[in-house]
Amino acid sequence: MRRLVSWNVNGIRSCMQKGFAEAFASFDADVVCLQETRAEPRQVSFDPDGYRQYWNCAAKRGYSGTAVFCREMPEDVRFGLGIPEHDNEGRVVTLEFADFFLVNVYTPNAKAELARLDYRMAWEDAFRAHLLALAAQKAVIVCGDMNVAHNEIDLANPASNHFSAGFSDEERAKFGELLAAGFTDSFRYLHPDERNAYSWWSFRTNARARNVGWRIDYFLTSRDFAPRIARAAILRDVFGSDHCPILLEID
Repeated sequence: MRRLVSWNVNGIRSCMQKGFAEAFASFDADVVCLQETRAEPRQVSFDPDGYRQYWNCAAKRGYSGTAVFCREMPEDVRFGLGIPEHDNEGRVVTLEFADFFLVNVYTPNAKAELARLDYRMAWEDAFRAHLLALAAQKAVIVCGDMNVAHNEIDLANPASNHFSAGFSDEERAKFGELLAAGFTDSFRYLHPDERNAYSWWSFRTNARARNVGWRIDYFLTSRDFAPRIARAAILRDVFGSDHCPILLEID
């Protein structure tokens, strides 16, 4: 059994002051993937025993960024998509293991009034192509903050958010294209009808306490890998960020 955790920490230096190290230890995970680290490794005093670290930092300091902590040494590690226009924000780390690729992603936000939607659409196509190229070789697990609530069940207030970043028709359709290309949403695979299951809550209006949230953090697997999904959970009792961690256990 392998245990994987994904967490948008909304700034690891801030999260470190809110119990990050204790939460990390409690996961007892084989792999922990972080998004929105907003720091370079030298700025963070965190070196857990038994883990290797792989960081992809944005060119703009204090912005975006991803990191992976893993117990098993990967066969290969790649940073970015190999496309310059998409690789200056530190959004992708790809690790190759014997039986699957693991891709940690922090998908670009479409921003207020969908100001960055055109870029987001180009990103989605490039990212899907990256995953399909990997999937042609072996199974793929994708995790991270994918900045989209796929269906109305995945956010508290769908009616008022149809033109909001993260729930626009265009973003939802691109996510649907990814699933149709051969990927399975692990949480919905095990919990197809579960409601009020969210991974992100705005810091405003006491949203987390009222559970007015969105499910925008995912573990996806290659479709033929889905039978190996033993557990998919949202760890909403872990604090430290406006997101909570999510968990995947695979046989």
